[in-house]
Amino acid sequence: MIYKLVQTLKKVGINGFLLGLFAAILLAWLFPFAGSNQSPVPWKPIINVGIGMVFFLYGVKLDPVQLKSGLKNWKLHILIQLTTFVLFPLLVLAVMPFMSWIDKDFQLGITYLSVLPSTVSASVVMVSIAHGNIPGAIFNASISSLLGVVITPAWMGVLANSADIQMDFLPTLGELSLKVLLPVILGVLAHRWLFPKIEKHLAALKYVDQTVIMIIVFTSFAQSFYQDVFAHYKPTVLLEVGATMLGLFFLVWAVIEILCRMLGFSWEDRVTALFCGSKKSLVQGVVIGKVIFPDPATLGLVLLPVMLYHIQQLIVGSVIASRFANKKDLISSQE
Repeated sequence: MIYKLVQTLKKVGINGFLLGLFAAILLAWLFPFAGSNQSPVPWKPIINVGIGMVFFLYGVKLDPVQLKSGLKNWKLHILIQLTTFVLFPLLVLAVMPFMSWIDKDFQLGITYLSVLPSTVSASVVMVSIAHGNIPGAIFNASISSLLGVVITPAWMGVLANSADIQMDFLPTLGELSLKVLLPVILGVLAHRWLFPKIEKHLAALKYVDQTVIMIIVFTSFAQSFYQDVFAHYKPTVLLEVGATMLGLFFLVWAVIEILCRMLGFSWEDRVTALFCGSKKSLVQGVVIGKVIFPDPATLGLVLLPVMLYHIQQLIVGSVIASRFANKKDLISSQE
């Protein structure tokens, strides 16, 4: 059981990447000037080029034929996308007034988390382990990432006044389109001839994504530490935010479970809705956040709840996926 859990955790991202994120934050704390805006290292152009590479490769890996065939199960797709971009934000808005123990700066991060798209790789892997609808997971995770480029900044534009942030939707959308959508489109166009050439190197190419994310995390937290942004927060704040993120995960999971039972979903579709609808993308959160929150110090505060949710969704999701797999295997053996 423990060995299976360890292997599952490795598959969904609890490995060197997670340790790399912790290392990036530690380095930012030890050497804040090196990652700050005052550093001689040209972090901004490096990050912009890295973001373009990440989403170009993401587009190359998208199979247009597979996406087209996934359109058939429309009821599942609608539920997952509505859960990701409507239900999740509305639930957070509903419970936010009762989160008096969470500092307002971190409430902004929780609000931002709620409007992010779903993950891609983690959702698909967990659905696969739990014997869910894999084509449905691939379709929804991919579409969610593309929709998030528009819907996430749109939501933050609506919530800007209550969150005390300044954000112009159209310029933000234009910048995200240039940095995210354009590379994805170019990647999709190059899929037919480029994907066969890189397919055997996909395992190594994941390090491009991870390196870019770690650089953004390092520079964001370095600027925060350089400006002593975290200085007036108690150590218990991390536990409070982490516990809140865990509670939020289970709240969303329970609501999706109820909806799936009401709609009479099959086991496969129920599993897919649960995992895809409850996940939030750290990659998109970091990249989109870099545009919406140009001040690295602010971004550091915003990313803290996102990172805590990301870690917990992988750990808890992996445990649930393993249990679902055992349950499904037991049911199959009795049929």
